Amino acid sequence: MQSALTGVRVLDVSRILAAPLASQLLGDLGADVVKVERPAVGDDARSYGPPFLESADGQSGEAGFYLSCNRNKRSITVDHSKPEGADILRRLASESDVFIENFRPGVLTKYGLDYDALRQDNPRLIYCSVTGFGQDGPFASRPGYDGIFQAMSGMMSVSGVPDSEPGAGPMKVGVSMVDILTSLYSASAILAALHHRETHSGEGQYIDMSLLECGVAALSHYAQNFLVSGVCQPRRGNGGFGGIPSQAFACVGGEEIFVVASTANQWTSLVKVLGRPDLADHPDFATVSARIENRDRVLEILNDIFATNTAEHWVDELESADVPVSYVNDMHGVFNNPQIVHRGVKTTITHPVAGSMDVVGNPIRFSATPIEEYSAPPLLGEHTAEVLGERLGFTQQELKQLAARGVL
Repeated sequence: MQSALTGVRVLDVSRILAAPLASQLLGDLGADVVKVERPAVGDDARSYGPPFLESADGQSGEAGFYLSCNRNKRSITVDHSKPEGADILRRLASESDVFIENFRPGVLTKYGLDYDALRQDNPRLIYCSVTGFGQDGPFASRPGYDGIFQAMSGMMSVSGVPDSEPGAGPMKVGVSMVDILTSLYSASAILAALHHRETHSGEGQYIDMSLLECGVAALSHYAQNFLVSGVCQPRRGNGGFGGIPSQAFACVGGEEIFVVASTANQWTSLVKVLGRPDLADHPDFATVSARIENRDRVLEILNDIFATNTAEHWVDELESADVPVSYVNDMHGVFNNPQIVHRGVKTTITHPVAGSMDVVGNPIRFSATPIEEYSAPPLLGEHTAEVLGERLGFTQQELKQLAARGVL
């Protein structure tokens, strides 16, 4: 059975997280992704540990960080700063559908690897540049990382403990959220460009992706609420900004649960479980708008009641009443969750050094082109001979000579 992107060739000249995650998604969908790395050094993410994957004999291998965003790819090592290396990448790009890079603006132009140069040989090429600030503007040349963009985009300003509570202040989202969101925007853009090429123009195009702009776009209704009202949204801690309640509550023993009751039926069922059916029709609480207006009073009442019993008790009771609820899981809880187990979210693949390796599977579920196979994140340069022989016709002797000169 063919995959959704069978036949699509991707040349990935990126490193760290945002762009490699985008190319991994394309690889999951069936594209042939060739990852280009620096000889002997490789993607910086390979060393972003601990933890590191251990080989069968206990030797330390790649960092979990690298392993998270590089499956379903083939790795080659090419030094594009050498004329022969840049020429190899140009030749590979000439027969690729997609080129992904995340160098600062203008860097690849020095080596003839910019879009204007590569499109001369391959006008069908879709070229995606992922940078911190985009290709133009006063900040374009600045370096940047996920935390910088969480701060600059406003994401931190709406995350964290409310001003009225201990520990108040802006807070970074735990995971590299702007990187991850940028990867999804980038993959969507590439897929749209492929569709446009095949159905309309017959030609590729240039895609300019900015982590800063993706961070701002990801604020969604928080940003739109500001544009409508001119008022900055306050931090809600572990509470949502929409319907009330949409909040974490501490139970006996300190374990927390998250409860949402935004509809009339859910609110009625919730207060019945909590032993306060009188709140269902109370004029200050009966509607979503009323509960938002009286947020602090609602939460004070609910906090006091949830603190009287265990998380297990409340989860069982609320699930029986069809009120949305969950334990606030750590990773042990996540991967022991029966729904996660049933859906096969964790899957085991074969790694060339470690033997078996667990990964988080792709959440996309196709009926006609299911994502069923995962190749392990490649070892550094694992496929150099294979790809350059297959694509460009290099002989083993030629490859040895290029390696001796530091090109590979």
